[in-house]
Amino acid sequence: MNPYLNIVYQDEALVAINKPSGLLVHRSPIDKRETRFAIQELRNQVGRYVYPVHRLDKPTSGLLLFAFSTEVARSVSQQFEARAVQKIYHAVIRGHAPDSCIIDHPLQDEVDSTGNRLGGSRASPMREAQTSLKTLRRWSVPFAVDRYPTARYSLVSVSPHTGRHRQIRRHLKHIAHPIVGDTRYGKGTHNRFFRDVVTCHRLLLASVSLELSHPLSGQRMVIHAAPDSSFTRALEWLDEYPATQG
Repeated sequence: MNPYLNIVYQDEALVAINKPSGLLVHRSPIDKRETRFAIQELRNQVGRYVYPVHRLDKPTSGLLLFAFSTEVARSVSQQFEARAVQKIYHAVIRGHAPDSCIIDHPLQDEVDSTGNRLGGSRASPMREAQTSLKTLRRWSVPFAVDRYPTARYSLVSVSPHTGRHRQIRRHLKHIAHPIVGDTRYGKGTHNRFFRDVVTCHRLLLASVSLELSHPLSGQRMVIHAAPDSSFTRALEWLDEYPATQG
């Protein structure tokens, strides 16, 4: 893993990085063995304190936004909570997805505010959750990964309208199109195929765009980050095979 984080945007109030897959945002009881955290590495790199305004799962790569003050962090966090931030992710999923759809499926929180797992009598109530999906490309590759002579995959653009824990991963599983490389919600045969044949050892989910109002000027702004090299190598492998229609 590169010792320097890829900073894709920085001004007097905000800084955004293209977080690599496998890096935690901050210390968490979910993974006590980890010693590297995006927040600490970014502080060391820019020489200033930074404050996270949202989160990405450890295996998810892409745009991660920080503020340079608690006041700015609070302002931007309120935009996330008010659903005033438009988020776009790219994902490689199993199967041929529909051209577009809205996944409207309630979810329970899986962890509490401190990162401890919920379950049993501590389980949270169901909460509304919606995610928009648009298919960008589809492939059929000549490998009998499962019980069929060919394996199907899609590249999709997804936008969560609510902020539930692991919402995108759980919603894509719900519609039977789990993300490739998802060891929790995905399908082991396809995950192993991508590890062994494609040499891809990660969750193929990346945050590629954030649109929000700048906390100081109030102007709408869009920050982009292309999927990193580990993601694009998987796409390059898939692109060796002709794209197909749904």
